[in-house]
Amino acid sequence: MIYDVLLSRPLSTDALTETLARCLGVRPADVDVADEHTDQELRDWDALVLCDTEAVTGDVSSILSIYVQESVQPQLPEAEFSAAFARAADVVVLYPSESPRPSAYWLAAPEGVVARARLYGPDDEVPHYRIDAVEAPVAQLPGTRVTRIPEAVRDLEIATPLADQFTVYARRLPAEQADVTGTPLWPARTSLGAWEMLVRHLADDWAPSGWCPAELYRERLECRDELEELGPRLHPAGRARLHEALAGLDVLFTAHTVDAPGILRPIPDNGIRAHGWWWDRLPDPLPW
Repeated sequence: MIYDVLLSRPLSTDALTETLARCLGVRPADVDVADEHTDQELRDWDALVLCDTEAVTGDVSSILSIYVQESVQPQLPEAEFSAAFARAADVVVLYPSESPRPSAYWLAAPEGVVARARLYGPDDEVPHYRIDAVEAPVAQLPGTRVTRIPEAVRDLEIATPLADQFTVYARRLPAEQADVTGTPLWPARTSLGAWEMLVRHLADDWAPSGWCPAELYRERLECRDELEELGPRLHPAGRARLHEALAGLDVLFTAHTVDAPGILRPIPDNGIRAHGWWWDRLPDPLPW
């Protein structure tokens, strides 16, 4: 198991060793901690836990790269490990999610707060790390802006089984109907995935984010509009599959929204695009 985490303040080698041992359930003697000045020939490369530290400046003071051998059990998920480390060492821990965005970081605080954070790394203009925002107040970061991070919601990985099935179908079509750029299947597949993400996020009470930006909500309603336009342009079999997928999603969407005519419905684009009934329904309460 490999953990890549960042700490808000520096810890001594002894403190790192003790904290890693406690969090991972090993003896301190089984932990090897080294920084950029350590003689690599003096390291215990057979240790159960190897930790490389790098000193940096700004709102982050240390970067840890931690390797844990498979024999160490249990192998904690990164979120669980980071939360345990934050409590044990009384330090704020940041760890990345899958997205390359700066906002794709999670923050674990000693008091138990776990929230998304926007972290900017050093560049030519700013030579240090900066925690730009966090989605919940953190005691050790009193001056950090507390605000929602919209792009973190956009990057959520939400399962889309119906869109996935439609994609499999599209890829099996003959060449003249294939799912390639320029055919109706291409935008239909993409828009179906976006619509399904919205509906399933809604049906799951907006978990795990707990909210949805209004802009993203509108974008995905527009994807539903696009599907209404694309359906008639699809091959009959593709049209039927799309209709089947939409039928189930529309029922789910209706079950988790209430009538709200005219509140979200945009001004018609010179009559070019019609906006469907889904614009006249809203979640209650609103997620933004």
